[in-house]
Amino acid sequence: MKWLTKLVWILGAVAVFGVARGGHELPIYPSFYPHEIDIRSLAPEEAAPALREGKIQAYIGRGLSLSRAPGAEIRAVESLGSFILVRANPSSPRAQNDACAVAGTVMRALASQDDFVAHPYPVTPFHGDYLHHADLAAAASARLAQTPADNLKIAARGRLAQLHPEWSVRDADWDVEVAEVDAAELVASAMFSMNGWLAPPWVRTGWFQAERLLADNASEPDRMQRIQSDAQRLKRGDYTSLVERINLERELVSLLTADCRKIVAGYTIKREYVNVEFSAGIENIGYDSLAGLHSPIFIRTVKLKDFPWNGWLALGIDANPAAAWNPIGGMTDPFGRLMGFAVGDPALLPSPYEAGWMLNRISDLPAGR
Repeated sequence: MKWLTKLVWILGAVAVFGVARGGHELPIYPSFYPHEIDIRSLAPEEAAPALREGKIQAYIGRGLSLSRAPGAEIRAVESLGSFILVRANPSSPRAQNDACAVAGTVMRALASQDDFVAHPYPVTPFHGDYLHHADLAAAASARLAQTPADNLKIAARGRLAQLHPEWSVRDADWDVEVAEVDAAELVASAMFSMNGWLAPPWVRTGWFQAERLLADNASEPDRMQRIQSDAQRLKRGDYTSLVERINLERELVSLLTADCRKIVAGYTIKREYVNVEFSAGIENIGYDSLAGLHSPIFIRTVKLKDFPWNGWLALGIDANPAAAWNPIGGMTDPFGRLMGFAVGDPALLPSPYEAGWMLNRISDLPAGR
């Protein structure tokens, strides 16, 4: 009787599980990343309807203007857009003699821009080391609160010339020049890949970007030497404590902003848009305070709501491919860098809200664990 019972169980198991066939793979393999990432070059006017309709989940770049108020499914991501530089003309006695009043006048005139934030100090709240400079930034704002300078001849460059057509001085007879430097491009121009990580380690710090923006303004030999000395010490790690390092950073930026002949008058805010609708949208969106969505942390963290662990991610970008798709000497354009973030896997990633770096896929654990 026992053998009959066993036979019944065996036949039942064959009937239930006998439908399995070897060689039939699962259509979707669980993984952290979407299994396909589609990067499309789209003009802003093409991106808006594509984002609303769920044809792309995010648009990476500036210039996207939604014709009507976006619904709850469209969210904005804010990051540092650009630095606004104000430079006095060396040939203009008026600008040289009263440079702080001239710079303050231009800064207040820029306030009419929706995306402009007056901040006459090169280290902004978007920088991870801003708290080391907060008191110096407040003092810089007070220094420019002076009597305005009237009847200035202002020469605007680039996008600012379109936003302020009244600043259209074309010849050399100008008092002050206003220009814009893209923050993400400033970081990218100094960044390179080395031994599996992005370098140099100080590329995201406020003091380093201040040096790149303002070092050419120093003309006094003693000041130039002190600027170079402080910068080299910071890059070599020639300090004995955190306090000494912070004081070096503060001293360097103070030297760079010692006069008003060339200043960072403020910054703009970059707004990029994502679709968070269920089920066409995305979630778990990491982004960088300096580069926004154009960063490795975005590709590393983003998930699709429809397939939390797998699926198709479609991204729009406001740039066409313009460099070789070569991970050693190419991928230097915005499109190529974004593709590099998608296919590369560096050991360290830029920390999204700090000036430093974070481990990618590995953990720093105490010995013995």
